[in-house]
Amino acid sequence: MIDSKIPEGPLAEKWNNYKAKAKLVNPANRKKLNIIVVGTGLAGASCAASLAEQGYNIQSFCFQDSARRAHSVAAQGGVNAAKNYKNDGDSTYRMFYDTIKGGDFRSREANVYRLAECSAALIDHAVAQGVPFAREYAGYLNNRSFGGVQVSRTFYARGQTGQQLLLGAYQGLLRQVSLGKVALHTRHEMLELVVIDGKAKGIIARNLETGELERHVADAVVLASGGYGKVYYLSTLAMGCNSSAIWRAHKKGAYMAGVSWIQFHPTSLPQHGENQSKLTLMSESLRNDGRIWVPKKAQDDRNPNTIPEDERDYYLERKYPSFGNLAPRDISSRAAKEQIDAGHGVGPMKNAIYLDFSAAIKAQGKDNIEAKYSNLFAMYEKITGINAYKEPMLISPSAHFTMGGLWVDYELMTSIPGLFALGEANFADHGANRLGANSLLQACVDGYFIAPYTIPNYLAGELNTPKLNINHPAFDEAENAVRTQLDKFLNSNGTLSIDYFHKKIGRLLYEKCGLSRSKEKLEEALNEIQLLKASFEKDLLITGDDTLNSELEKAGRIADYIELAELMCHDALQREESCGAHFREEYQTPDGEAVRNDEDFCYVSAWEWKGKDQQPELHKEPLVFESVELAVRSYK
Repeated sequence: MIDSKIPEGPLAEKWNNYKAKAKLVNPANRKKLNIIVVGTGLAGASCAASLAEQGYNIQSFCFQDSARRAHSVAAQGGVNAAKNYKNDGDSTYRMFYDTIKGGDFRSREANVYRLAECSAALIDHAVAQGVPFAREYAGYLNNRSFGGVQVSRTFYARGQTGQQLLLGAYQGLLRQVSLGKVALHTRHEMLELVVIDGKAKGIIARNLETGELERHVADAVVLASGGYGKVYYLSTLAMGCNSSAIWRAHKKGAYMAGVSWIQFHPTSLPQHGENQSKLTLMSESLRNDGRIWVPKKAQDDRNPNTIPEDERDYYLERKYPSFGNLAPRDISSRAAKEQIDAGHGVGPMKNAIYLDFSAAIKAQGKDNIEAKYSNLFAMYEKITGINAYKEPMLISPSAHFTMGGLWVDYELMTSIPGLFALGEANFADHGANRLGANSLLQACVDGYFIAPYTIPNYLAGELNTPKLNINHPAFDEAENAVRTQLDKFLNSNGTLSIDYFHKKIGRLLYEKCGLSRSKEKLEEALNEIQLLKASFEKDLLITGDDTLNSELEKAGRIADYIELAELMCHDALQREESCGAHFREEYQTPDGEAVRNDEDFCYVSAWEWKGKDQQPELHKEPLVFESVELAVRSYK
């Protein structure tokens, strides 16, 4: 039975009720407790810094050469907070409702309300850290709007919001490193979770520079290792992003939830060739002033500036007049794919749409547009050679954010006691679709404001348990399992590179478990994944040895991706409805909108690993809505 541990009381009082009753650890006892935090992005760095500030001993791990290289640095457009600075009707409840509706009513009310409730404090915290948010002429913090809302609640630092927030968290982390409360392990990758007596008690990590396997013991483990969008190969994520930390935990008993809820960002640069390894994100903030359109005539090769207004289809404005170009990401991305599939795609590969700023420049002047977006326009021109002040941008949907992840309860603890998951590594706050600028918010709120209450509540019960060390048999077993897999990769005698398998699984998922899915395609995908798994076992070739070897690193990650892809397809096949980013072609209205099935599928799908080549077991967490009414999600 899944217990989400939602506190009692009215929605607006649940978090305060929890904090009032949470168990505490006194300062003297905090020095005796050790916590492992995997990941140094916004969730991991903020959590490690906050817990170290309280007095706990922290071991922090990242596979990059610096904590500053965590993928949070890539977020551009902003971070949401319900401060109502624009006096345009925003409130905690409005933000809560926008997020619940944006997620297509597939997330917990209590978690989402807490996210909105804590949002205002985050902005104050970030300003105190020195984050240079944009300001109006009078000095007040400025806001802009993002998709799926009708207010301006997004705080931003040009197109570098993630980087600036991460620098603030990094400062806090490094302060604790200098004080000796955080031991920072860079170039280390977690390869196994150690579970003793049913509780998370440590990890096996590989030193990526020497190949040495290391054992690390702790009283609690926190996974803040990000999302798994790179399973699609072509995505907006960095090449190193992977799912291994959460997947290895899943195979040790932690449930995975909402696995097939994958967000495709509507404003990415399109693929331009077969040898491309990633896609570039363009901030959703551009949709505040840019208008999205395609030529009405299919296969139209004219220069966009020569196409008259009456021969352009501003399809988002036409289909969703209330929200227009700021329709939510899932809806905007699907609408773009429909236009491209119907032959209205533009660009060299006919796989893009136009994002046009000519009207905004004419109305506001180039200087104003430049003040808002100059670094984004400069990045676009550097990559494409096109001046977006003079010609529309070419954009396209691409895999971006994963709403799914490890199942966690209200305390952000997984189904394994003592194992917590923060940020994009968990499934918690976004339902079946994430509203833009809520990603940075969730990562920061989880690390700064939630984990520092919920982790001590767990640790208070661990003070009198016997202290363990790395000589426990469970560490032997975990290390041997890791070593066996690495040896298997190194002794492979095939002819195919690891990138071959990554591209294969990525293309398979994009075509059959991507922007749209169907029963037929998903069943085909499951059969093809079985063949790919068999090929991976016998055809893989890994060169080099067990020391510094990036191909060996990738092999473990792709092995995890192939297994994850199988679960994604199981999840998408089992959920016979369309909701948010999960669009089943069999469940749509005559005009192509999603049809949700609240009677049969108003629950979170939490999957349990049952062993290699075994069917996963589904556990259902019913979603109960007391403060909002389930409604058809419409942005028209």
